[in-house]
Amino acid sequence: MDNATRSERSRNAALEAAIAIIARDGPGRLTLDAIARESGLSKGGVMHQFRTKEAVLKALLERQMAHFEEFSTRYMAKARETSANPNLATQLATVREAATSPNSDALALVAAMVENPNLMALPREREMERMAAIRDEAADPDLAMLRWAGAMGLLLSSLFGMSPLGKDDHQRLFARLLDDSQWTGLERPAATGAGKSGTAPAAKAAGRRKRA
Repeated sequence: MDNATRSERSRNAALEAAIAIIARDGPGRLTLDAIARESGLSKGGVMHQFRTKEAVLKALLERQMAHFEEFSTRYMAKARETSANPNLATQLATVREAATSPNSDALALVAAMVENPNLMALPREREMERMAAIRDEAADPDLAMLRWAGAMGLLLSSLFGMSPLGKDDHQRLFARLLDDSQWTGLERPAATGAGKSGTAPAAKAAGRRKRA
């Protein structure tokens, strides 16, 4: 095994150990010593990959972001052909994917936020970009935001163990949030100039529906 492969395996082992510790013991128990014990690596081996606990949390955050970016890219390719609101559809589907992923993975994001809120600057910037794209394409930007907020509520309440809903309830509600036909009759035209590009969002959405 070459050095690069060995290093990558050690890095992945350390990250998997960090997720296991966070899920079992909480982020406050995450230390480099704990990662070494959990992973079977020496502390020196862990420190060769990550000099600090913050570096571990940042790596976990970046890994989760990369996973969901890949999912979003694949879904967007399909959504452009099937939805009048492809950015919204992609975001809703991505949130659903996060909600159905193992909670231990999602806890890594919570740990990053709790330990160092500054680490959330990058995902927050990406969310702002996504929100701008969703508003720009929507006939009713407020309704689009409500659909997005509903999805985020389902995700966060489940993540924090606050949701009284079962798995089937979540799947049914996500399906309804994703179904444009459930919301078309509720749309109110956006104010003139509300679209980011200056083109009326209602007209753009209507054009996409005709193409579909």
